[in-house]
Amino acid sequence: MGSLNHSLAQARLTALLSHYDNFTTLVELSLDTSQIDLSSFHLKARDELKPDICLYAGHLGYSEESDILRMSEMPLLAIEVISPKQGFEDILSKFRAYFALGIKSCWLIMPAIKSIVVYSLPTHFKTFSMKDDEVIDEVLEIHLPLQKIFG
Repeated sequence: MGSLNHSLAQARLTALLSHYDNFTTLVELSLDTSQIDLSSFHLKARDELKPDICLYAGHLGYSEESDILRMSEMPLLAIEVISPKQGFEDILSKFRAYFALGIKSCWLIMPAIKSIVVYSLPTHFKTFSMKDDEVIDEVLEIHLPLQKIFG
């Protein structure tokens, strides 16, 4: 569901992350998950997941031969922005799948309470809110000002 707050958070995060020259930021990219059984994570998807935002190392450009419909290479970071009618447990199930696929870090963005939870493992996370100056991903060495995301 593309609500105003969801869309703003997604756009602002994408813009802020694009300032990191050593990463490529992509939105709504389908990830090929055919190498694992997503049903074991209680997900309805069969062979793809689509994070709101993902981050790859280096510079990715247009595919010269034909477009890539599902990326087999996993990103370093998957970001999910929770929608007003989306279940929290659904996102946590996706995070468990992302980590099983080799993704290094996952962020849960909660616009309604202006908070971000950064997961470095399915059971290891840190919460950042507007009382903090910035969100910090220690795994990827990313620092973003919360005011520019939610302000």
